[in-house]
Amino acid sequence: MSLFRKIFGTSNEPSDEESLSEYNTPKPSNLAIDDLFTFNFKKNGGKFIYCENLSEVKEQFENILEENDWFESEVLCYESKLFNLLDENKLEYTSPVSPKFFFASCENLIADEGSVLFSSNQIKQKKPNELPDSIVILATTSQILETKSDGLRVIKKKYDKDYPTNITAIKYFEKVQDEDFLTYGSSAKNLYLLLLEDL
Repeated sequence: MSLFRKIFGTSNEPSDEESLSEYNTPKPSNLAIDDLFTFNFKKNGGKFIYCENLSEVKEQFENILEENDWFESEVLCYESKLFNLLDENKLEYTSPVSPKFFFASCENLIADEGSVLFSSNQIKQKKPNELPDSIVILATTSQILETKSDGLRVIKKKYDKDYPTNITAIKYFEKVQDEDFLTYGSSAKNLYLLLLEDL
């Protein structure tokens, strides 16, 4: 609503443009947890690809490679369970010098902030700004949790006494226009999420 309307008031109905403003977006609190994650993840600039099965994961992964011209390039990946998908697409991951992207799973997906939670199991001891600018994540719908504290609780339960280190979340997937103290020190990543249905 414009300043003049606030001061002088008007009986005019809001225009279509005003009714579609950011203030009229659905309130995330009334969404299901998976919808809340999707809403916040996309709001943060992430690219979301839903997959019903593993063959769709392979197909969508190839589409990402084609879109970015990453075939037969170097990739940073630390998880042996993902090597098969890289081998199928002739991607070099054994000792990358200048990787085009980072490929990993994650610990959890955090719905209330649309972020991805990692640990040393996925990123070793690297900080987010030390990872390539482009990231492809393979996760499952059962990894979506409401808050970061839920994610930490799951990590504690999952690993019992052999806790991973370097637990960190990546939240911003595009360069923010107006940086403030909340985004200070964060490194924006071009992030694709392949979300596999497992529930």
